[in-house]
Amino acid sequence: MNLRNALTITREMAHRMDLGDPLARLRAEFAMEAGTQLYMDGNSLGRPPARTSALVSDALDAWRTDLIIAWRKWIHLPREIGDAIAQSVVQAKPGEIVVGDSTSVNLYKAAAAALAAQAGRRAIVTSDDNFPTDMYVLQSLAAQLSLELKVLPADPIEGLGLAVLKAGVDADTALVCLSHVAYRSGALLDMAEVTRVVHDAGALILWDVSHSAGSVEVPLEASGADLAVGCTYKYLNGGPGAPSFVYVRRSRQAWLRQPIWGWFGHREQFAMSATFDPADGIEAFLVGIPAILSTIAIGPGVALIAEAGVDRLQAKGRQMTELLIALADEWLVPQGFAVASPRDASRRGSHITLRHPDARDIVRSLIAKNVVPDFRPPDMIRLGPAPIYTRYVDVWDAMDRLKQLAASHS
Repeated sequence: MNLRNALTITREMAHRMDLGDPLARLRAEFAMEAGTQLYMDGNSLGRPPARTSALVSDALDAWRTDLIIAWRKWIHLPREIGDAIAQSVVQAKPGEIVVGDSTSVNLYKAAAAALAAQAGRRAIVTSDDNFPTDMYVLQSLAAQLSLELKVLPADPIEGLGLAVLKAGVDADTALVCLSHVAYRSGALLDMAEVTRVVHDAGALILWDVSHSAGSVEVPLEASGADLAVGCTYKYLNGGPGAPSFVYVRRSRQAWLRQPIWGWFGHREQFAMSATFDPADGIEAFLVGIPAILSTIAIGPGVALIAEAGVDRLQAKGRQMTELLIALADEWLVPQGFAVASPRDASRRGSHITLRHPDARDIVRSLIAKNVVPDFRPPDMIRLGPAPIYTRYVDVWDAMDRLKQLAASHS
């Protein structure tokens, strides 16, 4: 359905889109409270899959009845869930992803490993569109290692341009760290093109795929990406604080050594050796005991993404953001709002951003009316309808309530 050419977009049009949605049946696989809440923040924290509660309950039962013996079935979960993410969520090979630690910790491990392997090169490159925790980790590494941190200017709507990146990397660049989807505008970078530019300069690339994994195609293998990190509580629906994942390309694993040595990254952890000997392969990027209950909770969301197919999730995400933009243009732009996301659907992820001087108060008022977006300073309203469980009529209804509020702020 071509929404841009419609003179007006009715709720009936959104309902017809739901009737033709091949993913509609998956909505029933998520635990939802009865009522009228319109959840537009799946890009921050996903809904719980219905089967998660039973799986976590089973783990609690195993803890109670089997105690430490239960570790026999838990100990390989970081690799098993990692392989599932590699197969179903991002395009990677088995043995290239493990789950454990937070996104910030995994970013530190991956970035430090890359910098150690690039001795002699003195610069880290990122953009001002990167997520704050990424910036903080890179700042800390630059300070620790006496390196230069170059922050390239990104277009606030379209993201980092290739020409800016090409001008910003050179023979002194050790590492480039970028977000695949910008957390504010939703701008989507071309992973293959960016990786090619970085490799042409002799540098390594570290991708943060937290805002893309589970909503758009993430071509880690085909693009030649060296490293990546991503969270599991957004589109993967693993729950608040769920462990993140780290990707290390197989051909890089033999010579990249992460700096936090713990016994789960040891070649023979139960040998209790006094000297660290890193495991072969991706397990060397593990550190300590995995958080079992929250790791188990990642599995159902990953399985549902496998069932949906990332290609279909991306297609629906594009349609949903098209609907958001079309309604914003019709209802909100005349009332002082601005669309702060790429207009080209192929250049954005599954969320959009609107700007308004009273954004903070508008978000508070929306939440009071059972519409849940989120606010980003200074004046941004982010709308992230996760395609796996959100209906088109939910999007229409949320924007209708926003339109009503906008009238009181115009």
